[in-house]
Amino acid sequence: MILAIGDSLIAGYGLPAADSFPVQLQALLRQACPSARVVNAGVSGDTTADVLRRLPRLLSALDQRPALAIVQVGPNDVLRQVPVGRTRAQLEQVLLSLGSCGIPVLLTTVDPPMFIRDRAAAYLGIHAALAAEHGATVWPFFPPGILGHADMVLADRVHPNAKAIAAVVAAMLPIVERML
Repeated sequence: MILAIGDSLIAGYGLPAADSFPVQLQALLRQACPSARVVNAGVSGDTTADVLRRLPRLLSALDQRPALAIVQVGPNDVLRQVPVGRTRAQLEQVLLSLGSCGIPVLLTTVDPPMFIRDRAAAYLGIHAALAAEHGATVWPFFPPGILGHADMVLADRVHPNAKAIAAVVAAMLPIVERML
């Protein structure tokens, strides 16, 4: 079982459930392993504080220890201008909590779009630094060629559509399979 936890990119904001990241990842994993399961623990709008707050209850409610946690969180911290130090500390606590349970982590990153690049500058590198410190694997959520393309987003021009999520899953599948 894989735990996918984070924000709207995990939750599948604006998409039918069948098109969400966890469901598409599970479908690809089941081609090789029919019993593969990906738990969608994404909540649109979540910040690092929200994920950290939800994590203990979420882990205790699972019927088994995840073989992997995919963590996607941080863009909402940038949008809400959560202090950089607080974002870093909260994300570190998420990694420590998962690590104390023996759950390997694939920590994903998102390149900030041009309209918030200046605001995001101070946050860049947090994920990679923490991954290095805590033995997590860092990976870009979006592969090259997805961000900035009108045919890859919903009407809000921010969130990925099903086609974009399919490309995300295809690009991420090899690292997920290596970590399992």
